[in-house]
Amino acid sequence: MAKSKKPENDNALPPMPDRRGMEGFMAGLFGGGRGSDPTDAAQDIMYEAWEATSRSKRITLARKALKVSPLCADAYVLLAEEEAGSVEEVLDYYQKGVAAGEEALGPDGFEEYAGRFWGFLETRPYMRARAGLAAVLWRLGQHQEAIDHYQSMLKLNPNDNQGIRYVLAGHLLARDDIKALRKLLKQHEDDGAAAWLYTRALLAFRENDPGAGKLAEEAWLAHSHVPGVLSGKQPLVASIDGYITLGGRMRQLTTSTKTARPGRPRPVQSRGWRRLPES
Repeated sequence: MAKSKKPENDNALPPMPDRRGMEGFMAGLFGGGRGSDPTDAAQDIMYEAWEATSRSKRITLARKALKVSPLCADAYVLLAEEEAGSVEEVLDYYQKGVAAGEEALGPDGFEEYAGRFWGFLETRPYMRARAGLAAVLWRLGQHQEAIDHYQSMLKLNPNDNQGIRYVLAGHLLARDDIKALRKLLKQHEDDGAAAWLYTRALLAFRENDPGAGKLAEEAWLAHSHVPGVLSGKQPLVASIDGYITLGGRMRQLTTSTKTARPGRPRPVQSRGWRRLPES
């Protein structure tokens, strides 16, 4: 009698939930009286939406959130990712999300949180919407406008929890804006990520810097697997839990790929986005 075949990935962990939904737990711990304000109530609905496993359910909840408050930026982010059926709709949703986020925070919010954005949950929907807007603008060929958004985001949040600097570095390379790239690298000179180390080495080689060889060696010693993946000789293996963590191989490879292929920012899931041309 033939032996039954052992299922593959028998010990694999189930997919992890969307981290945006996990912010709802943080809001419950630190947010105080959330839900008393319409925008807060709408955001609570979005935390539920991020946790929903059905696309139709997520879209329905996003629509519900906008009925509660039209200033719910995250609702527009979700609709851009999952409902938009055209490039124009993707762009429109992100633009509406940025506008909603700006109004929700108000001038006082921008003044209070400047330099510390993302450290406060209230700022994250706006930052997500603006990152999406910048990405779609780049794909539409509006390169300088996209770069301006990314640079402004880094001023709002120098700690760059979203990894904006990696995308921006790739775009600056693509535009051959070496002056701006040098400035960006200097601002994050202690970054040991693969993208950063290999970008420094690449820039040095392009400028015939005598220290280029040393920089390349440093990058290789820290992240020796990256060249193999970028050359196609080594497969890119996804993380088991779906998360990209600080120092993890997936983070190193993801950020390196963003820099190595600057015309390809992080994609969103919308059908409209998939119709966008590469720029």
